[in-house]
Amino acid sequence: MSTLLNLLLLVQILSAIGMIGLILVQHGKGADMGAAFGSGTSGSLFGATGGANFLSRTTSVLAAIFFVCTLALAYFGNLRPSTSGSSVLETLPVTTAPANDAAPAVPAVPAPAGPAQQIPGK
Repeated sequence: MSTLLNLLLLVQILSAIGMIGLILVQHGKGADMGAAFGSGTSGSLFGATGGANFLSRTTSVLAAIFFVCTLALAYFGNLRPSTSGSSVLETLPVTTAPANDAAPAVPAVPAPAGPAQQIPGK
């Protein structure tokens, strides 16, 4: 189980780093407008529009992988080993009542010092 959690965490971290890199490489929506008026160059590594499709699809695949890993880690993180009972109260030790019929002695609790009472020595 520990190996599976470590593998999921590794895949999640790698997909997050890949998404960050791909998002930083992509151009914004307004970048093509500047190229249309001659202020930018339209040539790129993937062609005029091929890069946008490739980068956006790769980003969406990495985002899906990231979310699946996040859901799996949350699911496995909330799993608890099953005990004999399904409640926490069932696992508490059982206490019995005293054998004699007399009421148990209640210890005397001193009253707290209020503003009207004076503390001895002051």
